[in-house]
Amino acid sequence: MSEPILIAENIFRSYGLGSTEVRVLKGITLRFPPGAAVALVGASGVGKSTLLHILGALEAPSAGRVVFRGQDLQGMSEGERAGFRNRTIGFLFQFHRLLPDFTAWENVLIPARIRGGSGSDFAPRAEELLVRIGLKDRFAHRPAELSGGEQQRVALARALILQPEILLADEPTGNLDQENAEVIIKLLTELNREEGVLLVLATHNEDLARRLSARVRLKDGRAFLDQAPPDPAYQGMVPAPSEGSA
Repeated sequence: MSEPILIAENIFRSYGLGSTEVRVLKGITLRFPPGAAVALVGASGVGKSTLLHILGALEAPSAGRVVFRGQDLQGMSEGERAGFRNRTIGFLFQFHRLLPDFTAWENVLIPARIRGGSGSDFAPRAEELLVRIGLKDRFAHRPAELSGGEQQRVALARALILQPEILLADEPTGNLDQENAEVIIKLLTELNREEGVLLVLATHNEDLARRLSARVRLKDGRAFLDQAPPDPAYQGMVPAPSEGSA
């Protein structure tokens, strides 16, 4: 059985609301095998985005830890976590967050430039991705000159430019019409299979979630496995409560 690439271990997350403590996540343990395609589902406000941000080292848990290939992310300095995010994780959000003064080509190369240098070493990869997602004639267009679906495709190419091992997508089709949503989910699932990237997608869209290999439901601050393939790599992805709370 494949060793998990990413483990969320007994994750708690609370927020202060005046004099009240709001407990959003209450001891969640998840073990993600390499190359898996997992949907996080549940009602609005249940903590899907919060959990996704914790998995991506954008936010720290109140308790618990996230481990990538045996390395505890909470043991890193902020600079080390920033480097980890750049090297290892691609992010795709509901709103594309493209830089308006940059072309599609330039937006895709931003993570490579953050890594260091001009990013020119990744130019062939940028071209390959933009062609792959159907934007070969749109390289020089700025976001305002692209449709909503095209903007989200550029954001997807940007997320994948450094060949991350993990792709975290937060409601990536929530701001798109049905036709463009279909394009994005088709690209996500194809790239998950072809590139072997671990895909973790938060969505309230149950139809979309069923198209991924596994579905994890968040409810009352805890995680429950709704769906998983018979592949042994998925066994134990959501441990029994007694195991996850240890």
